[in-house]
Amino acid sequence: MWIDKSNLETIYAPKKRNLKKEAYESIKAFAVNIAKKQDFFRKESRKVLLESRMSSYNKIKESTKTDEKVILFSTFDGRSYGDSPKAIYEYMLSDERFEDYTFIWAFRNPKAFTFILDNPNTCIVTVNTKDYEKACATAKYWIYNYRMADHIYPKDDQVYIQLWHGTPLKRLGYDINISDNAMNSKSEIREKYKVDSAKFKYILSPSRFATEKFISAWNLEEVGKTDTVLELGYPRNDFLINYTENDAEKIISDLKLPRDKKYILYAPTWRDNQHQAKVGYTYKTEVDFDKLKEQLGDEYVILFRAHYLVANSFDFDRYKGFVYNVSAVNDINHLYVISDLLVTDYSSVFFDYANLKRPEIFYMYDLEAYGTEIRGFYIDLDELPGPIVQTEDELIKAIKNAETDRSYDEKYEKFNAKFNYLDDGQAAKRVTEAIIEEI
Repeated sequence: MWIDKSNLETIYAPKKRNLKKEAYESIKAFAVNIAKKQDFFRKESRKVLLESRMSSYNKIKESTKTDEKVILFSTFDGRSYGDSPKAIYEYMLSDERFEDYTFIWAFRNPKAFTFILDNPNTCIVTVNTKDYEKACATAKYWIYNYRMADHIYPKDDQVYIQLWHGTPLKRLGYDINISDNAMNSKSEIREKYKVDSAKFKYILSPSRFATEKFISAWNLEEVGKTDTVLELGYPRNDFLINYTENDAEKIISDLKLPRDKKYILYAPTWRDNQHQAKVGYTYKTEVDFDKLKEQLGDEYVILFRAHYLVANSFDFDRYKGFVYNVSAVNDINHLYVISDLLVTDYSSVFFDYANLKRPEIFYMYDLEAYGTEIRGFYIDLDELPGPIVQTEDELIKAIKNAETDRSYDEKYEKFNAKFNYLDDGQAAKRVTEAIIEEI
């Protein structure tokens, strides 16, 4: 069923052009373009597809016995190997209580992740395949940080743990009062959260603040599931507490970064209203890198990290040696610990990065539109542990000021006390012991 480690060369041999698949992708792109314009067509086509997929999966589920010692992991719907699923998996690898467990990772592009097959008892499946659905039907535990596919529901003896992927700044689910989403109306977004909340046994929270927001975003009080929230901290942040200088040195070496420069991590989020058929959600870099290079290039390089949902590619060839595209780095923690400061906008990365007590700058060039038209916020922006800037001149000035003012001020300390008080380097252990019934 799952990948045979001894046969990888055969599995990943070059494949012939698949004309049938190409035709399917073209039809799909055409349908997506219609779906963006016609709500009725989008909803009805999704309904037909869901019913077909659910019928197919239910047959697999009914004929498959649950294995109490199989655990299925997925990060960002198979896009990467990182975040809290990775932290829990690697904790389990170090714990003798899991020596006889089987670990399955689901990826969109398994070839990029075959390195994990060096780990004991680990297998790989490709998402949205029959093997993946067989793995879902077999594993007692599903450890995800993103929504499970709508047509896949757990059996009564299965445990779906929704780890989620960040403390929310942007409104989620039932809390979205406005929606300029290219592919989903407000009611469709709420329905997705309703479906997911019906499936999970636990949802992980990193703080009291997040617990409150998750309860409202998933409408958990209404459905009587407030007790599903585990307020234990994010396992992914254990690395930010426990990493060593040797770890940082290895990361710099692996990325082939210059050692005579400081590193700016630029990690913007995606925009709900930017979507392209056959590509997905896209992002336009609203930054004049020529200007930044002129003003900052002698001292800094930029590590550009696109959001995991952003599917378009970026060409930084003209800025070679100044802008490094690190979007493909699996674990963003590796970028956190080597960077000297963070520039973001509305991404939740700043909550985690604050553990390092390093400068943060919020480049919100579209603040009014984002806050009033696209999504809306949960917290007062005055709470942010760094300056908000809206122009490139302000951004450059803030970066230069961050170099001279690296004090861990009272505002920053208050921020960590509210949002990061559970980050003590032991969250993976706490979460594992809370969710695994057999240990």
